[in-house]
Parts: sequence; structure tokens; C-alpha cells
Amino acid sequence: MSVTVNEALSTAAKWLTDAGIPAADVDARILLAYAMECEPSRLLLMGDDEVHPSTFRTFDDLLAKREKFQPVSQIIGGREFWGRWFNVTQDVLDPRPETESLIEKALESYPRQRVLDLGTGTGILAITLASEWPETRVIAVDISSEAIAVAKTNAAAHDVAERVNLIVSNWFDAVAGQFDLIVSNPPYIAAAEMSGLSPDVRNWEPFLALTPGGDGLDSYRIIAGSLDKFLESDGLAIFEIGHTQGADVLKIFANAGFADVAVSQDLGGKDRVITVKN
Repeated sequence: MSVTVNEALSTAAKWLTDAGIPAADVDARILLAYAMECEPSRLLLMGDDEVHPSTFRTFDDLLAKREKFQPVSQIIGGREFWGRWFNVTQDVLDPRPETESLIEKALESYPRQRVLDLGTGTGILAITLASEWPETRVIAVDISSEAIAVAKTNAAAHDVAERVNLIVSNWFDAVAGQFDLIVSNPPYIAAAEMSGLSPDVRNWEPFLALTPGGDGLDSYRIIAGSLDKFLESDGLAIFEIGHTQGADVLKIFANAGFADVAVSQDLGGKDRVITVKN
């Protein structure tokens, strides 16, 4: 029996909705486009076209994965961030749109020459800044060797591998020298909040990339304790935070001796970025 694109999408959206998947119609469209090897927008023009049986079987397999709450980015192997495609696996945090607020804040400044990215994951911050600033050199670290492998693949894909040095390090442990920009999207979810996360996040993304345990603020305490050693005298540091953490993180950096600290909001009006000037 033949199935059209519209019929496949309708059936898939109901399947995912019944499984408790939010925005099921959006996910169905992305997954069918992936199975058909086309852009999701193309499906709008293909509603009455038949889906080839082998393609439909592939689509069915993709839906079965999403039914188990595996993130779409892991299923199709990547996600777009700041207009660029980044490979995503279960070894790295799935890039969030709100993290683009950190890039926006960095690009408000002049191009920085030496950048350090702490906890790089997929490499989105390091690679995006290196791509936007062609003269910039970046050191990007992560405690996970698997994450570093993913980031190296992404750096090569965007032709910045020669300017982005990716190394395994627990925060500053393997880092030397000073930087005029330090960025990080560290783990910041409190231990008590982990059980309330959606299954997409809680069951599929790396635990260490989500939470440092406790109140979720230990990453900032560690960074604040060493920041002055690694940040140049006129340097800038930018960190993503949880939307309820602004006041607490401001206090952490103020207590570490930084006088010029500010919080800014994402597009949704929520506290999202802390800037620290040396």
C-alpha cells in the first residue's frame, strides 16, 4: 500500500504525540526529511508524493528511536547552531538555541586574539568564534576525550582545525598562558533538579555535561578561583548560566575579586549570560 508524504507525517505525528513527545509534528517533519534526504521545507511541496517503501521503513526506525525520547539531534547526527551544522552524539551536550546569547555577547566585543573555551563539548563556542574571527586562535578543553573527538570532527568540518587546539583537561589543569577572552557553558543544573528534566535530556545526554551536583554552582566556583591567573588584564570572560542563577553567580565572581561583573538576558528575557571584565 502506497503512503503519501502528508499521510506519513500525520501518522507519525499521532504516534509521537501518543508517546508523549512534545512538538511531535515538528519532529516528524525533520525525521521524514532526513529519511528522504531533503530539507524539511521541501516537504511542504511534496504532500501528495508517495514515500518509497524503503524510505518509509527508515522513517519508521527513526520514529521508534524518537518514541524512546532519544533527541532528534542524536538520531540525525547533528544540529544547527549560529547558522552552522555541528555533529552531535550521546557523548556531548545537545546545543541549545539560548547558548547563542553567549556568542552574541562575545561578538559585541572586538575580535579577540587568544580565546579559551572551558568544557567545549561539541565545540560550538570555540568553532563559532574562530569562524567569525578569522585571526583568532582558540584553546578548547573538555574532561571527556569522547567530547574532544566530536569537537575535532566539527572543527575540521568548518575549516578551523588549525586555529582551534582541542585538548583533554579538567578545567584549567592542562592550560597554560593568558587569554583575552574566556568562554564557557559549564554544567549548572542542580542535583535536585535532575529528576525534573525531560527524558530527552535526563536519559540521553552526558551526566557530567549537565550537572556538577549539589546546588549546580560548583563549576563557577572552580572557574572563579583561577580566572584571574588566566585572564589578561583587559580580558573578558563570558559564561552561560541557568536562568535562576544570576544573583548567585554574580556573587561568586564578586567574592573572587572581580568588580566588573554583569548579567544579561536571552531572547526570552531570562538571565542567561554572565560577563566578567578584568
